[in-house]
Amino acid sequence: MNPLEPPLALLAELTHRCPLQCPYCSNPLALERGELDTASWQRVLDEAAALGVLQVHFSGGEPTARRDLDALIAHAAKRKLYSNLITSGVLVDGARARALADAGLDHVQISVQGREPVAADRVAGYRGAQAKKRTACAHVRKAGLPLTINAVMHRHNLGELEAVVAMAVELGAARLEVAHVQYYGWGLRNRAALMPTRAQLEAATATVAAARERLKGVLAIDYVVPDYYARRPKACMGGWGRRFLNVSPSGRVLPCHAAETIPGLAFESVTERSLSEIWRESEAFKRFRGTDWMPEPCRSCERREIDWGGCRCQALALAGDAAATDPACELSPHHAALVEAAERESAGAAPDFAYRRMPDRAAV
Repeated sequence: MNPLEPPLALLAELTHRCPLQCPYCSNPLALERGELDTASWQRVLDEAAALGVLQVHFSGGEPTARRDLDALIAHAAKRKLYSNLITSGVLVDGARARALADAGLDHVQISVQGREPVAADRVAGYRGAQAKKRTACAHVRKAGLPLTINAVMHRHNLGELEAVVAMAVELGAARLEVAHVQYYGWGLRNRAALMPTRAQLEAATATVAAARERLKGVLAIDYVVPDYYARRPKACMGGWGRRFLNVSPSGRVLPCHAAETIPGLAFESVTERSLSEIWRESEAFKRFRGTDWMPEPCRSCERREIDWGGCRCQALALAGDAAATDPACELSPHHAALVEAAERESAGAAPDFAYRRMPDRAAV
């Protein structure tokens, strides 16, 4: 195995609280109410910087629901960590945007659910969400912060993709992430309601290619396709335990945000061990790190150090074994069943959304 390098980035999931109820959310179905306090998160940032982390992505849930977010951003800046805020934007007014910028925030990513307000608000489960997001984007740009728009695409809004691209330009974004739903957490729970047809995917791919050419120098466009129509898997999180750390609201340290779905793995907490010790010594991180764990055909595949075996959580969800070949790979014995399921679900009538909700949380 190659020597272990420091992680590139820390995903700091500050909270699972969120005013939105998006049915594609990758948070776990069992949302956490417990949260690390300010001093604990500051210590995590100290340990991340000492470990060699370069970037911190403040996420959730909705990270702006934390009143101490400004203090955490300031602490990240003090430790010379590049900071990115991943937010719905619905709680960001002008004063909050200025405060975040003054604290040293480097970048903001705001999610959108589509262009048409009524349909977008229905996906968000929050009346007026689209209008608030637009306003938040204006506040972010006025505060002098770089803006990325993250557009999560699925069967209900892919017909709006051209309009979403135009909206990103209109809002002053420098980058647009066209991200097809990835089926983890609530997204997996709502797969049949969200799965696009192959024709929709092909049309979206053509739209992105044309927009990239037309908007060179104006808008950079990232494109994330669903694994269910792929031939080869992606290197999930840059490979298990290789490039990223995820700290949950309560402090558990994970190789990815869905890792706790895998039975038999014990994930340690920053309240009990240092981030460095967990990164280097945790048995859960070692379990699928590198290539030694791989079965055939992964073990002898020429892409084994490119895709690192794909996604372990997806292998568990779709093949029943986290150590199996990712069904997104055409060499997997489960690949044909994966594609068949995608085509069957996308062709059927979309069921109602199972909205993301905290326990005992009333509907918005």
